[in-house]
Amino acid sequence: MAAPGGKSVLFVCLGNICRSPIAEAVFRKMAADSGVVDKWRIDSAATSTYEIGNPPDHRGQACMKKHGVSMRHVARQVTKDDFLTFDHILCMDDSNLRDLNKKASSIKNSKAKIELLGSYDPEKQLIIQDPYYGSDKDFETVYEQCTRCCKVFLEQHS
Repeated sequence: MAAPGGKSVLFVCLGNICRSPIAEAVFRKMAADSGVVDKWRIDSAATSTYEIGNPPDHRGQACMKKHGVSMRHVARQVTKDDFLTFDHILCMDDSNLRDLNKKASSIKNSKAKIELLGSYDPEKQLIIQDPYYGSDKDFETVYEQCTRCCKVFLEQHS
């Protein structure tokens, strides 16, 4: 749970090894740099079971290291409790959004607001594409998008 009176955000993608752990790490660093990290519960998860227990993709880790963002995460799947305990669930693409809304509709008292992280992008890049089959440049693009989106999200919810 978040600190008393705190807020919470869960970042979600398909496998929880590329996009969502990058978003989680970026947001955690921004919240820490802004002095509000103690007011937030921050995590990330997957819609699928493909990568449960695995660390973030090595290319994503290299990208984060290059930008001085620490990243510690083990992939997990979204749980029923996530819909009951997180204020915001921010996902990366339309497929994630559909999966999350479907799960949420079967959970009584779901309180989480489910949105695309890209809906906060000032450059209007709504979808954060999966870089898994791409190059280092694709991971850099994900980092840049997450940075823009997380900055606006944090400003709006602090």
